[in-house]
Amino acid sequence: MEKKGFVSLLKDLDADIIALQETKAQEDQLSEELKNIPGYTSYWHSAERKGYSGVAIYSRMQPMRILQGLGDPEFDCEGRVLTLEFPSFFFVTSYFPNSADGLKRLDFKLRFNSRFLDFAQDLARQKCVVICGDYNVAHKEIDLTNPTKNTANPGFTPEERHWMDTFVEAGFVDTFRIFNQAPGQYTWWSYRFSARTKDIGWRIDYFSVDRKHVQQIDNASILKDIMGSDHCPVQIDFRMDA
Repeated sequence: MEKKGFVSLLKDLDADIIALQETKAQEDQLSEELKNIPGYTSYWHSAERKGYSGVAIYSRMQPMRILQGLGDPEFDCEGRVLTLEFPSFFFVTSYFPNSADGLKRLDFKLRFNSRFLDFAQDLARQKCVVICGDYNVAHKEIDLTNPTKNTANPGFTPEERHWMDTFVEAGFVDTFRIFNQAPGQYTWWSYRFSARTKDIGWRIDYFSVDRKHVQQIDNASILKDIMGSDHCPVQIDFRMDA
């Protein structure tokens, strides 16, 4: 990500908190420039396996507490969840498993999802929860270009979509759909078949917030014009002082 202008992008975005997923890096592999971006402190949770998974957060604010993982070694060895606790809210970045070709990791993903929901609910019992992540699922048919062709494919199986229903029903709101109900709103495009140029995409990256604190979200958007990855960033305007 460094070679693709991440440091310059972070400065341009001028955000208070930046969440990353699928970093594929150990902390000892990072350059000093990536570790020490002026105005930010970085926090990392890497997979035990090098070059795989991993999440990170850059924050202008100092957290009260840092939580790595879900407290379950089955999932935490893959470096998929990192949480910062601030006085009035928790901020979580998460890289959900891909159910993989042939759905060979679907059971693993569903176990992760179940454990993640328990974790998020426990946080929400304490204070506001803001979750940013690559959920690796398009929730509704409106969230991908070709729903009919993808019903048995990773990221759009009935099981994965049902879990998203459960997640939302448990009180975690898809903030983007508060403000935008239009089709054609995507955050990921395959590198194959010129998918991004043709806008053949999926919306699999989300900001979620617990229902009790939805009023603190002033806006949610997709930054579609930012290149450098097969994903594009998503963004919310969140009032921390409410």
